[in-house]
Amino acid sequence: MELKKTITTIFMVPTLKIPKDKLRENGFINGYEYDTEHEVPYPNSVYLLFKPKDLVVFREFLDDEYERTTNIIEDYDYNNGFVIVVYKLNSQYIEDFNLIKQGKYSKTSKKFQAEFSKTTRIAKDGVSKDEISLQYRIFNKTQDLVDFWENKLGVVFEPNQEVWETYQEEREILTSTKLKEYV
Repeated sequence: MELKKTITTIFMVPTLKIPKDKLRENGFINGYEYDTEHEVPYPNSVYLLFKPKDLVVFREFLDDEYERTTNIIEDYDYNNGFVIVVYKLNSQYIEDFNLIKQGKYSKTSKKFQAEFSKTTRIAKDGVSKDEISLQYRIFNKTQDLVDFWENKLGVVFEPNQEVWETYQEEREILTSTKLKEYV
């Protein structure tokens, strides 16, 4: 099964300031807006799903996270080795998060957009190189991304069109079905 990153993962998780390598090393799978299996809902939060390979290493990561930030609301376990860590989202970006949910990526504030690096290091076949980040391309409607979608979809984009798919709530909610897909 190919893992499709959620909009939550692409645009909300980076604002938590968790280093990407720490996420990867600890079995991060995806970020979600809500968890249907958990009895307590947390508004303005994000649910990070992990499947750690080494629970001792993960516990050290989690301890470090609790020291680094006061935004962790809760962490809890599921069967099959899954762990959820719930973070409170930065309240200064609530309007930007709402624009993301409306698919208005280029309308987000400059301050929000500045949270994302213009470039990112990509490792492929043992070779690392810097590339323009996906978020930068989406916020700025870069020509290469416009061309990609126009060629893929066989349409011509208007200047006012966004160049990324819209937020679909059902993809952004963690369910027992999704957990079973990740086993």
